[in-house]
Amino acid sequence: MSFEAIVIGGNFAGLSAAMQLARARRRVLLVDAGAPRNRFSEASHGFLGQDGQTPAAIMREGKRQLSLYPTITIRQGKVVRARRDGDAFIVGTEDGGEERAARIVLATGVSDTLPEIPGLKERWGRSALHCPYCHGFEVSGGKLGVLANHPHSAHSAMMIPDWGVTTFFTQALFEPDEEQLLKLSARGVRIERSPIVELLGDNPKLEAVRFADGRVVPLDAVFVAPKTAMASPVAEQLGCAFDDGPFGPIIRTGDNKETTVKGVFAAGDAASAMHNATLASASGVLAGVHCHQSLVMQSSD
Repeated sequence: MSFEAIVIGGNFAGLSAAMQLARARRRVLLVDAGAPRNRFSEASHGFLGQDGQTPAAIMREGKRQLSLYPTITIRQGKVVRARRDGDAFIVGTEDGGEERAARIVLATGVSDTLPEIPGLKERWGRSALHCPYCHGFEVSGGKLGVLANHPHSAHSAMMIPDWGVTTFFTQALFEPDEEQLLKLSARGVRIERSPIVELLGDNPKLEAVRFADGRVVPLDAVFVAPKTAMASPVAEQLGCAFDDGPFGPIIRTGDNKETTVKGVFAAGDAASAMHNATLASASGVLAGVHCHQSLVMQSSD
């Protein structure tokens, strides 16, 4: 076989997995479609040693460092199909090419679906945000909001007051229960039940929101957890099992990051309910290490 492992996806998780395999002197192919989930963000925060860097800059440097290892091959392209072939796997790209390897690491990520509110999509990753630990400090001290679009939204609203004065927008969809109302009140969170119908301001800046009842109130940033879906069909094609996450399906893995398909590992947002640059990178390290160990165990059998 040309490669011992193929890593699909070149964001934080995929690069971290490929680095472990390359350092173990295994022949690795990294295929990157070049459309990472974090491409809408101006900067990545909370990532030790990379705080404030753009995601694109981090990935460029990661690929540069990775390319110094002699056993790594990096290709730009989109993997559209994968299948088992005996004891190995065959991966096909959009341009019709195919490669074969003994192991696969899926770092394919997820795609986001945002609520259909005018002005929200245009501000995604700038003033419409998903993670306070990633972006909260940059908007701290402002007027902040949490847009309810799932049952866990009230819990998210309890976190945000550490960064600024917070309003929880129920959107007339997710009314807090009595216990949640008490906790939100204790945190100083204001409840707004009239749905937001438009985000206002000089895009990508957020200055205010318009409600269904016609009111316009100032707002500097809004947090919203998008619904997620697999960004690639490959995990399903390979027969990997999925779990129901709070925002969408998650590839099921064990502690060693191996999926339910022997020889296929998964890392990053596609295999975790918690989405964060550091966590994605760490899961990629685990997937790469255990992928390497599985190759060692196979060769010693």
